[in-house]
Amino acid sequence: MGIPPASLIKSPVTPTLPKPRDGVHSWGMKLIGVIPARYASTRFPGKPLHPIAGIPLVQRVVERCRLSPSLSEVIVATDDERIAQVARGFCRVEMTRADHPSGTDRIAEVASRVPADGYINIQGDEPLMDPAVIDAVAEALRDSDMSTASTPIRDLAEFDNPNVVKVVTTTGGRALYFSRRTIPYLRDAAQRPLPEQLAGYPFQKHLGIYGFRRDTLLRLVGFPVSPLEAAEKLEQLRALENGFCIAVARVNHDSVGVDVPADVARVEALLAAAASVPHRA
Repeated sequence: MGIPPASLIKSPVTPTLPKPRDGVHSWGMKLIGVIPARYASTRFPGKPLHPIAGIPLVQRVVERCRLSPSLSEVIVATDDERIAQVARGFCRVEMTRADHPSGTDRIAEVASRVPADGYINIQGDEPLMDPAVIDAVAEALRDSDMSTASTPIRDLAEFDNPNVVKVVTTTGGRALYFSRRTIPYLRDAAQRPLPEQLAGYPFQKHLGIYGFRRDTLLRLVGFPVSPLEAAEKLEQLRALENGFCIAVARVNHDSVGVDVPADVARVEALLAAAASVPHRA
């Protein structure tokens, strides 16, 4: 039996919701963007402060976040005074404990003392973050405990890559599962070449951005590491195992992160290319 083309498989549609004004949505939700920033990265020590075309990486991320009208404020959360000293020059900084096991725990500490209805966790190593993705995740939080985003997998190198997390959802766009394995498994096409498998189903790559309602976030970090979370090393599985609903906004933006020093030149080239494109008046 053949597999239908991906274009014939119905995908969940992220609803278009009212746009926020000054960071407060029409349904009354105030959202704060929080960027966790650690100095002690194994693969790239001091990464948040590394210049990207002359500007510290963390500042690049803050500037992109401020283009999102969904956020009332952008905060850098760090346990390192070196990062704090630089970041205070362009945004609010919240100092956090150094022993947090994850970025979610760091954001929960911020949420415990900075009141808001919800928080958007933005990765601190994505200087090309599309503000529209932040808006989509914010909108998806309206009717859910948590929200996140996904984008179609188009690169064959990502298909079987365990560092590229995959997500499957309900027809309404709620997360069913996240995995480092390729999901779903196409039983009737499993022996076919990868290009055919990729063309046969709209596989979704998870993007590492999260929206949390405040009460959800503070409850979530109170649960112990769950069995699936421990197995896959994916902290969002703790939320699913404990019954939280995660809405997944489907977007066309693909993440371009700075994971190792070699990524800097690639990102700078993308910035230069974007700057050379003429803008219409």
